[in-house]
Amino acid sequence: MKKFDINEDPHRRYNPLINEWVLVSPHRSKRPWQGQNETITSDTLPEYDPTCYLCPGNVRANGMVNPDYESSFVFENDFAALKQEEIAFEENKNETFFKAKPERGISRVVCFSPKHNLTLPEMSADAIENIIHTWQKEYTNLGNVDYINHVQIFENKGSVMGCSNPHPHGQIWAQSSLPTEVEKTQSNLKAYFDKHNKTLLEDYVKEELKLGERIVIENDYFVALVPFWAIWPYETMIVSKRNVSKITDFTETEVTDFAIILKQLTTKYDNLFETSFPYSSGIHQSPTDGKLHPEWHFHMHFYPPLLRSATVKKFMVGYEMMGESQRDITPEKSAEILRELSITHYKSKS
Repeated sequence: MKKFDINEDPHRRYNPLINEWVLVSPHRSKRPWQGQNETITSDTLPEYDPTCYLCPGNVRANGMVNPDYESSFVFENDFAALKQEEIAFEENKNETFFKAKPERGISRVVCFSPKHNLTLPEMSADAIENIIHTWQKEYTNLGNVDYINHVQIFENKGSVMGCSNPHPHGQIWAQSSLPTEVEKTQSNLKAYFDKHNKTLLEDYVKEELKLGERIVIENDYFVALVPFWAIWPYETMIVSKRNVSKITDFTETEVTDFAIILKQLTTKYDNLFETSFPYSSGIHQSPTDGKLHPEWHFHMHFYPPLLRSATVKKFMVGYEMMGESQRDITPEKSAEILRELSITHYKSKS
């Protein structure tokens, strides 16, 4: 009987954060690609676009005029996915198949910079620090609203990720319920903490640092790594070394280190295929329900879709929809590729 080789043989890997498995098929990465190629926009963007509804001084869809902001700028989403109005509702506890309930919340847009043609890797670390301070302020202010129990900070970068405006920006959705992925994560984090009296990610990062094979970047206070259970080809996660449950627990030194690792990781992404690398990213941290959550450990996910080049992406179809998530390139190989990339942006070399 053949001996198992994790780098060559099909296998499943367990994700303890959400109690799910992912199928890894490393041999499939050798197959020829004859699938869809995405169209990559290579147009040079202007620093200011008079037609952009996010640029300073421009009019948004609702008629509001943006201020002449000089750093980050936050406003209520003009097409919010959540509404603040309280709605009268009486739950039918006998309902089995058609359960529904109102969801109350607040949606905001965070413009990262007044410059239309920048993305995170092209910004200075100081400018990214300002964004982090904005995230801290919004997490606090939204979390203090009596009906808000979770604040989700995220960014969709690139048209392939459904981003309709290239102006550098992210979003914040704050709501009364824990979203499904967060609820699954909390359940597993709490079970681990209750058993070990330590956070799951505290122990996990220590083991990853010992092995080193999935580490992409490390500084004094943060680690960027490809999770053992990663689904997307170049998926990464930034985790705080110190056990902090939320972004407002950071010291100023940690804010600086977080800004640096954000810049370095996103620069490596751009350098991989020498393109503005698309991804969805999001911060996972303690709920804002007024309870202590010692089980939570600050981390940030990056889910990029690109697979083989700037024009070939990974699709979640067929087996992934009907069975479970699947990947071809191993997390160890993708970490090695990312680790060896420069932290100097490719545009600055030309």
